[in-house]
Amino acid sequence: MASYDYLVVGSGITGATLAYLLKQKGKKVLVLEKRAEVGGNVATRVEDGVIIHSYGPHIFHTSSKEAWDFLNAHSTVDPFINTPLAFYKGKYYNMPFNMNTFHQLFGVNTAEEAKSCIDAEVALEGIKEPKNLEEQALALVGRTIYETLVKGYTEKQWGRKATELPASIIKRLPLRFEYNNNYFNDIFQGEVRGGFSRFIENLLEGIEVRLGVDYLQDKDKYDAMAEHVIFTGRIDELFGFSLGHLEWRSLRFESEWKDVDSFQPVAVVNYTDREPAYTRITEHKKFDAFCENHRKTYITYEYPDAFEEGKIPYYTVNDERNAKLAEAYKALAEKNPKIILAGRLATYRYLDMDDALVEAFRLFETLE
Repeated sequence: MASYDYLVVGSGITGATLAYLLKQKGKKVLVLEKRAEVGGNVATRVEDGVIIHSYGPHIFHTSSKEAWDFLNAHSTVDPFINTPLAFYKGKYYNMPFNMNTFHQLFGVNTAEEAKSCIDAEVALEGIKEPKNLEEQALALVGRTIYETLVKGYTEKQWGRKATELPASIIKRLPLRFEYNNNYFNDIFQGEVRGGFSRFIENLLEGIEVRLGVDYLQDKDKYDAMAEHVIFTGRIDELFGFSLGHLEWRSLRFESEWKDVDSFQPVAVVNYTDREPAYTRITEHKKFDAFCENHRKTYITYEYPDAFEEGKIPYYTVNDERNAKLAEAYKALAEKNPKIILAGRLATYRYLDMDDALVEAFRLFETLE
C-alpha cells in the first residue's frame, strides 16, 4: 500500500500550492525538493536585514483577484510598483517605453509628436517583410528605440546577433503613449513582506517536506510511496531525454555588498548596450519598503548564460523544434496515469507567478 496519496516533486509556487490545497482536502502529501531550501526560483533569504532574491528579482503582479487574494491569505503583501530604468552609454531611460522615454530620446512632449517620430523612422527603414529580429524591431519602432533600448540587451539575452535571431521572437514592442513608468499593467502588484520564501513556507506548514532529495535518482522507490505523482521538474529529464533534449537559456549571477545606503536609483536597472556583458543590476533592498539597513546594500549582476546540465533552466527556447519535442514528451506522460505534469518546467512554458498559481488552482479542481 502506498504511504501517501500524493507525491509532489518540487517546492516552487506550483508544487507548494498544490501540496497545500491537497492537504486542505484531507490528502496525505509528501514534497520532495532537490535543493536545500523550498521555493524554487522564487526563494529568498535574509542577510543583515536585507531580503535577497536568490534566483533573480521577483515581483508579484496580477489582474486575477483569485491569485491576489490567495497570496494575501498566506502572507503579508506590501504594495510595490516596478519602475525599472534602462542605462545606455551613460544615460538613464525610463521603462517601459512611454512618453518619458520618448521625451528622453526625441525631445518630444506629446503623444502625437512621439508617434510622428516613430512612424517616420519606421517608414525610413521601408521593411515590409522582416527576415530576422533586427528587421522586425526596426519595422515596429524604428532605429532610435531599437539601437538604444533593444539591440544590445536582446543580443546579450540570446547570445546571438539580432540579425541571426528569428523575427518571431518579437511579435510586438509595447509603446505606451502616456507618462507612466509602471512596468506592469496589472491591477495588483506587490512584494511579500519578509520575502517570497515566507509565503512558500506558510503553504507547506504541516506538510512533510524532504530537502536535498533528487526524485529521479530513485524514481521507482518514490513512485511506490504514493498513489499519484505531481511532477514539476523538467519533462525531458523525467523521461531520461529519450526523445532528445529541450533547449533552455540560463542565467549567471555575481553579487556583492556595497558600503553605501543606495547604489542605484531603482531596484532594477537594465543595461541595454552590448557592453557590459550583464543585462541588469538588481539592488535587493529597494524591493523592501521596511528595510532598516542603511549602512550597506546588496547588488546582483545578472548575466545571460547558455544552458547545460548542472545549471538552472530559466527560459524556454520557443521555436518549432522545441514545441514539437515538448508535445511529444507530454504525449509520453499521458500514457502513465500516475504522473501529473504541472508548472513551467514540466509543461515547457514560461509562467509568471500569478499564472503558476491560477494553473495550480485549475489543476487541483481535476484531482481526485
